[in-house]
Amino acid sequence: MATQIVGVDGMAVSELKDELARGGRFVVFEYCISIVVMTFKRSSAIYFIRAGQNSLKHSAGFTLLSLVARWWGIPWGPIYTIGSVVTNVAGGRDVTQGVIAALMPTAPTPETAPSKTWNVA
Repeated sequence: MATQIVGVDGMAVSELKDELARGGRFVVFEYCISIVVMTFKRSSAIYFIRAGQNSLKHSAGFTLLSLVARWWGIPWGPIYTIGSVVTNVAGGRDVTQGVIAALMPTAPTPETAPSKTWNVA
């Protein structure tokens, strides 16, 4: 199953590259849910945040979910909830380099490039 990236629908590759060059980034937001003694910390889908765009409209729902959805699971509920809220308020966890590495084919390095010389015995 392919990973959905929210916010890139209809964007041409050149437009995406321009946005990244101007400071656009790929981020994920965190949320935490506790059920009595079990606590689950999860990440959202990947969101593309354009240069100059505020990520608050995307992170608010995940932050609210963490604050409301049974954060009281002891001991990890409060710890994970605080961590999730801090991450989301700071703009999410930046995964730009990982997404670029996954989307762009890598160029051969000198170690992996085919040899241009022939060894004759």
